[in-house]
Amino acid sequence: MDVVLTGTGSPLPDPNRAGPSTLVRAGKTCILIDAGRGVVMRMAGAGLFPSFLAAVLVTHLHSDHICALNDVITTHWVMSQGSATLTVYGPAGIAQFVERQMAALEADIGYRIEHHDQLTEGPKVDVIEIEAGDSFQVNDITVSTAPTQHSPARPTIGFRLEHEGSVAAIVGDTLPCDGVDTLASNADVYVQTVIRRDLVELVPIEMLQDILDYHSGVIEAAQTGARVGVKQIVFTHMVPAPSPDQYSEWVARAAEHFDGEIVLGEDLTTITI
Repeated sequence: MDVVLTGTGSPLPDPNRAGPSTLVRAGKTCILIDAGRGVVMRMAGAGLFPSFLAAVLVTHLHSDHICALNDVITTHWVMSQGSATLTVYGPAGIAQFVERQMAALEADIGYRIEHHDQLTEGPKVDVIEIEAGDSFQVNDITVSTAPTQHSPARPTIGFRLEHEGSVAAIVGDTLPCDGVDTLASNADVYVQTVIRRDLVELVPIEMLQDILDYHSGVIEAAQTGARVGVKQIVFTHMVPAPSPDQYSEWVARAAEHFDGEIVLGEDLTTITI
């Protein structure tokens, strides 16, 4: 199983980091978790394309995690020449979001159908709204879910993907909680969005201060990993985004609480388990 960081950024635009997104590949099955800005370009950088996807999983409806879903859907449609269905799993509200995206693309869809004989109808998207606690199969990958805490965004869902004994936990934006513990328990890889509380607290901007109450900090993520027996922690969606010369400081803070491997994610970082 490969875990590919197809976007490690945050809502703050960053020329080096696409929006939040992670791709899990096991055998011939590829699953995308979230679809932040630039994800299709990052997938191309990994040698993958939306037409390869078996499913898209959505953790929650914050715009930075889903703003490029229309690009994923449209590119999947065009590259498969209209012959494949893309399945999207997500919390309540994702069906309405996809419906409205398709309405916004109505003119584009019409132009392409008129121009290409292979395209006889619009994108085929099977949207499945799920509840925390649901489990399902995507080919030979077992996906289980649990609730996370990112209020006022609700509901929010994290994912645990298992394939032939390998386990990846992709939990999205959340505070530490029982759901995260369940998803990450004994995982080979635990991918967690994180903030540096000590640095954010120094910035006298009220809207930035607001993020403190619904994101895991570096230390909290490390404590979660140690508590539930994680083998490797991968930090993504880091705020403020560190420069490479600051990575060692981030790792040192986490290492005070977690003895396993710690990875600060960059776009296209790939972990093989």
